[in-house]
Amino acid sequence: MPLDPRTGVHYALHGQGEPLLIGLPLMASHVEIFGVDSEAVLRGYLDRLVDRYRVLLVDYPSIGGSRDIAPNELTVDRVCADLLGVASAAGFDRFAYWGYSWSGAVGLQLASRTDRLSALVVGGWPPLGAPYAALLEATRLKQAAPEPSSLKVLRNAAQYRQWETYYESMGDWDEARSVAAIACPKLAQFGGDGDLVEAGIAVPIASAIRAHRAELEAQGWEVVEIPGHGHGVTLLPELVVPPVRRFLDAHL
Repeated sequence: MPLDPRTGVHYALHGQGEPLLIGLPLMASHVEIFGVDSEAVLRGYLDRLVDRYRVLLVDYPSIGGSRDIAPNELTVDRVCADLLGVASAAGFDRFAYWGYSWSGAVGLQLASRTDRLSALVVGGWPPLGAPYAALLEATRLKQAAPEPSSLKVLRNAAQYRQWETYYESMGDWDEARSVAAIACPKLAQFGGDGDLVEAGIAVPIASAIRAHRAELEAQGWEVVEIPGHGHGVTLLPELVVPPVRRFLDAHL
């Protein structure tokens, strides 16, 4: 797997065809990070995509084989620049982007900053009415004791502060105006029971998407709810990949 010398991002390419960058929870070093039992999830995604799509996976941010990023440097600007940079290093000009949860939120930032996206898939995150303030508060509360699931990915507990940096850097980002301006084909997908509670703070995800569904659809979003599943539905490729594949096939 190559390392982009400019961004320091370690990446892997799979398959041939239309360029598709998939962010967290998939990674270039997925099995090395999560263990051999995670290979079924990775293969469940790739085996359903690589016949038509050139899939780019990245170790990002500061995970796996990628170089470190100081926690106080993980701003929205830095994240977008790094992902566009590694896409270029992988030979992608225009490309589809698919992210889940945090990387889904990153997709909204990318789509509002570049015309290089041919399609956008946002999983497990509301494009409108997103709980950015709630997550910023929760990350601040969890600095002293990040949950084990986070530490499984991060290099050390101090790195957890990068999420606080990221949400702080959004500043006065105009969500409504920015999302309304996204011109590429776009899909929002979520588990119907996908609301969260982080550090005792409600983080509405599924309910926020349902509340804004009519507005999203009026803006051209396709909205797919997977009933009976929570935020972890992303680990079930047999459920999440087929509707995304149909969407991508229809638009690319």
